[in-house]
Amino acid sequence: MPPSLNSIGRPLSQLLLRSGYRCSFVVPRTAQRVAPSIFIMASKTQKRPSSSSAGKRPLSEPRPSSSVLLVSPVNDVLLLHRVHTSTSFASAHVFPGGNLDPYHDGVIPSVDSPERHQDGLAYRIGAIRETFEETGILLAKKDGTLINLSIEERDAVRKQIHGNQVKFLEWLKSVGAEPDLDGLIPFTRWITPTINAKRFTTQMYLYMLPLTRSDMPSEMLIPTPDNGVEHTAASFAPAKTFLSRAADNSIILFPPQAYLLTLVSDIFTSRFGSLEEGPLQLAAQRKKLLSFLKRTPTAETEKGKEHKTAAIPWGDKVMSPHNLFIRKEDKRVVLGLDKPGPELQGSERGGDWERVVLVNFGKGGPTNVEVRRREDVLEEEKKSQASSEKL
Repeated sequence: MPPSLNSIGRPLSQLLLRSGYRCSFVVPRTAQRVAPSIFIMASKTQKRPSSSSAGKRPLSEPRPSSSVLLVSPVNDVLLLHRVHTSTSFASAHVFPGGNLDPYHDGVIPSVDSPERHQDGLAYRIGAIRETFEETGILLAKKDGTLINLSIEERDAVRKQIHGNQVKFLEWLKSVGAEPDLDGLIPFTRWITPTINAKRFTTQMYLYMLPLTRSDMPSEMLIPTPDNGVEHTAASFAPAKTFLSRAADNSIILFPPQAYLLTLVSDIFTSRFGSLEEGPLQLAAQRKKLLSFLKRTPTAETEKGKEHKTAAIPWGDKVMSPHNLFIRKEDKRVVLGLDKPGPELQGSERGGDWERVVLVNFGKGGPTNVEVRRREDVLEEEKKSQASSEKL
């Protein structure tokens, strides 16, 4: 099982310094950037297309991308509301992130390299760069703390980086800062199923902003839209709030976002009471989340613990959603999350057998998204089938 970069003997910041902030492989950024998308339509089980098979579409190689589940000083989560004209995740609420760009992020592992689907330096730089471009929140440190720049300077540089007028790492170096690579915690990878023409291999990260903000101007941590380039709004809210809004279909959440928000909401359960208790409760929640991410087996049920995916840490889990069946009761598709996708078939990689995602897919995007335990969903379906047979 490949180790996440955090487990390597030296800090990531040293890897960056050793690279001298140089990107040794540079190609122009594509004209339009696309956010990573994991989108599945209800269908029969898909076989991996072969370029040599007559009449079949060649398998699209998944593009490397990064995304960040950003936690605020009060343990809220940041989601962006994407523009309705977006070519992926249109009108959905998503985590900040996007495709890796060798112009800014350095060497990207080749298609045939196993590192293509592992946490790595380019993925981390891309995650921090995209978060800055999309929200104005800069996860970079100077003298050991997050760097403080004026709103005007941040907004001007965001546009320059987006337009390839300045390289991200070179600009950071010019202001005496470096990306906080060690602050990113790997939190699953998602590979788009082969049924989609546009595919991504997306490394998800968790990043928790400092609990104390006494020495930081409040505007440093307030997300701002990118003037409608990729999203129309950016806001922090409790994970449970976003899930509740998705449950009544007032917002659109795709399976990866719903899945990660569900895991976080089980730990970030409540608001604090008094001002004195608040910081202690927030810190305790964070400690519990970090402990959860380090724990193996990752499963909680006895049957789940028996499955091989339970031994895979959250930072190394790879999920390529696949259709299990369509529920009789509400016609929702039940997606399995245990398989890593065709690119990693035959490897020891895998996702989460214990949980499944229930969802309806339509032209307007996914609705009625819910994360449940596989055994509970299967038992419900068995009872539903038995009840129908009696009628």
